[in-house]
Amino acid sequence: MLEKKQLEHYLSECMKSEADFAEIYEELEHSEAIKALNGKTEDVNQVITAGIGIRLYKELESVYAYTNDTSEDSVISLIHDLRDALGSCDKDAAVNLQEVLYENRNPVEIDYESVSLEEKTELLKRANNAAFGTDPRIVKVQTELLNVKQEVQIANSEGRLIRDTRVRTRLMTTAFASENGNLQSGGDRPGAGMGLEFYRTVTPEESGREAARVALVNLAAKDCPSGKMPVIIDNGFGGVIFHEACGHSLEATSVARGMSVFSGKLGTKIAADCVSAVDDGTIPNAWGSQNIDDEGNFQKRRVLIENGILKSYMIDRLNGRRMNMDSTSSSRRESYRFEPTSRMTNTFILPGNDSFEELFEGIERGLYAKKMGGGSVNPQTGEFNFAVNEGYLIENGKISYPVRGASLIGNGAEILKSIDRVCSNLKTGQGMCGSLSGSIPTDVGQPTIRVSSITVGGTANE
Repeated sequence: MLEKKQLEHYLSECMKSEADFAEIYEELEHSEAIKALNGKTEDVNQVITAGIGIRLYKELESVYAYTNDTSEDSVISLIHDLRDALGSCDKDAAVNLQEVLYENRNPVEIDYESVSLEEKTELLKRANNAAFGTDPRIVKVQTELLNVKQEVQIANSEGRLIRDTRVRTRLMTTAFASENGNLQSGGDRPGAGMGLEFYRTVTPEESGREAARVALVNLAAKDCPSGKMPVIIDNGFGGVIFHEACGHSLEATSVARGMSVFSGKLGTKIAADCVSAVDDGTIPNAWGSQNIDDEGNFQKRRVLIENGILKSYMIDRLNGRRMNMDSTSSSRRESYRFEPTSRMTNTFILPGNDSFEELFEGIERGLYAKKMGGGSVNPQTGEFNFAVNEGYLIENGKISYPVRGASLIGNGAEILKSIDRVCSNLKTGQGMCGSLSGSIPTDVGQPTIRVSSITVGGTANE
């Protein structure tokens, strides 16, 4: 990492321009991915990523450049290119930095780099053996262990110098079940902003058994019927629908340019009374947590929706200028190669007052989406399409039989208003979120919710 005096010199050089703000972002990341098939290690990939990104603002204009060559000649050349793009001028622009110290909210007990490769591959073997031990119809198991340690340093022309270390781990298990020529899969992908101590509480055996369970359920599943019907979306990764169909539309990335269905709707009712939602980057050791955002601001808990009323957007510094609003510490990026913008951290619907059993009351025919998969969304319109990885038909208020091939099709703004019951069983799930500033770790979550009516795409002929 660059020394304080170097940073002061570079920032001072940045400000010898028409810029009214300059920022330097440094990153050093060590990552490791270990993959195994049927318990046999097939690939170990260890990567070191290091570089620097520099950004200048002039009112609502922004220029950004990056390099992995942090020699003085390289950095000064980069700064000169940025100054020329924005407008150079000879002015007294001395920057004095003051380092900001704080208590780490995301402590790590077992650094993955201190653990032998044999011990880490043993975690994969444990997940593999648990999956195969579930049922003889499990015929193949893929496992992967991901470990990341990212160190960042952020300095800006306002005199702020701050550092953060982000550590996370994730175990991904996919099991395949086969019977009479029918092959189905199931997966489980727990993770956290922790070291390897995470696997004391969420064990590899649990992950292996869960992946096998889903594969076996899909093996017995029937084709899903289609049409408009009530849908119960389970807790945990079911929150991916709120994340994708609504969360992205609450990011200033789209809101500031009037490209979101929720632009200009602060203080208005956008959801049912039973819906409250937050984005909280302060949860200790959560998958999407950070001590600071990627502009060096302390992370916050942001109440997005309260009892159906839109309370806040997620705002970064530049889009805050466009909106004439303060940053909400929502700036994130994949790496130094990306200019940051407003992004989610740990985003979830808050618990309600309904019991799990009450959600099924009065449903003559509907769908219980127990595990959600991937999908797509248009933030400008809120229209989405999501796959259901594990689903069950609901008949006469009870879970009937498993179905496969289901998808949920709808509009985020409409779905928010169609949620009529919210359970108390909040749970989160881990994922990677892609947007303008790259792919970042985010938690999605919710209690089990009921949507009164949504279009279900299916494969059954009716």
